Amino acid sequence: MPLVLVVEDESAIAELIAINLRHAGFDVTLAETADQASVAVDGVLPDLVLLDWMLPGQSGVALARRWRADSRTRDLPIIMLTARADEADKVAGLDAGADDYLTKPFSTQELLARIRALLRRRLPEALDAAVEVAGLRLDPTTRRVSRAGTELKLGPTEFRLLHFFLSHPERVHSRAQLLDRVWGDHVFIEERTVDVHVKRLREALQPAQCAQMIETVRGAGYRLTQQFPQTA
Repeated sequence: MPLVLVVEDESAIAELIAINLRHAGFDVTLAETADQASVAVDGVLPDLVLLDWMLPGQSGVALARRWRADSRTRDLPIIMLTARADEADKVAGLDAGADDYLTKPFSTQELLARIRALLRRRLPEALDAAVEVAGLRLDPTTRRVSRAGTELKLGPTEFRLLHFFLSHPERVHSRAQLLDRVWGDHVFIEERTVDVHVKRLREALQPAQCAQMIETVRGAGYRLTQQFPQTA
């Protein structure tokens, strides 16, 4: 699932964007300032950045220029979000390195369409790429999950949960992290809900004899592992 960094200092706008992105199948990280955005990018390079022009401290335009000057972030897809609608501002934003420029207020559907269009151009495999670990394969395009010729039937939540696990193998995720990344932090449900869906996911994987891939890490959460006992 593509990771989008949303750099926006207005929390209400940032949360609205995050909710819609997660609902559309994206992973989301939020940053309120240029410094927070820099730390986030230094830690994990996102697949795309939504960058506000007006930020506390350094502007989004200056941040875009800095990323374009760095070999690690030179090709980072950037969509600038701003209330500045003048043609001169648009030209300045694009000249600074933004790939696209969207003025506020904007529609969620237009934003999602522009994100998908940019990812298709710059990272065509990010939206539709199948993921596979230890023979367990999930294809987001066809919505199919299979292993060793056995096609598995998963509910929509279990599908998203497995997609996340397969995209981050061997990493332990707490229940709170899974709620945030799979359900979205706007959903107020109990952490034990995760346990219910993990149980359902294991049951769905059982026909392919790979339910053991979803490990419980006592006191920490869950992880998907490539090392599990093979059943004859």
